[in-house]
Amino acid sequence: MADSPDKTARHVAIIMDGNGRWAKRKHLPRVMGHRKGVEAVRELVRSLKDTSIECLTLYAFSSENWKRPEDEVDDLMNLMRKFIKSDLPEFIANDVKLKILGDWQSLAPDIVEMLEDALAQTAKGSRTLAVALNYGAHAEITAAARAAAAQGEITEETLAANLYSADLPPLDLLIRTSGEVRLSNFLLWQVAYAEMIFTDVLWPDFTPAHLHDALEQFAGRERRFGGR
Repeated sequence: MADSPDKTARHVAIIMDGNGRWAKRKHLPRVMGHRKGVEAVRELVRSLKDTSIECLTLYAFSSENWKRPEDEVDDLMNLMRKFIKSDLPEFIANDVKLKILGDWQSLAPDIVEMLEDALAQTAKGSRTLAVALNYGAHAEITAAARAAAAQGEITEETLAANLYSADLPPLDLLIRTSGEVRLSNFLLWQVAYAEMIFTDVLWPDFTPAHLHDALEQFAGRERRFGGR
């Protein structure tokens, strides 16, 4: 028997937290935690074909992350370069469409060029991986309101139509790893009626099995959207 629509998570977002703590617990440099975190992303994307998920949105780099030490930011950017280069063929082979949320055009020119190429090559994919890069929800909502005002009246509908996520399914489930219980300026508009799961698992240890458990929890919840 097929799952009812309200029991099936079409759009899942994850705040990938805990790379640094994972490395610290293992007495490793922080960059090793980020590298292990990239491996977790890779395995999760590979598992999407076995789930109901049509769009997986990952919080990869916030607009506030620029405050981190310069060497850590450089490591993150280099990991991004390597990930795009190594995994793009797999995205294409697995019919995964890449989408970027945030002010990614202001990243380093070579990264922007790589992302533009990846977006073009994966444009026909049937399942979406949305990556939030240089993203902040306050900035997103502000820009959307400005665009809506330029088009005419600001309403919920016109504002939503100008968000980065306008062409994505409504957000069903948000997961945050590492035990932190906050949204950290992520998808503040979209999360209004999403279910939330906070897990103590550090991101590098998060596996497709953990995602499956989260989807099972989601299926067991009653979503009323403000009704009784």
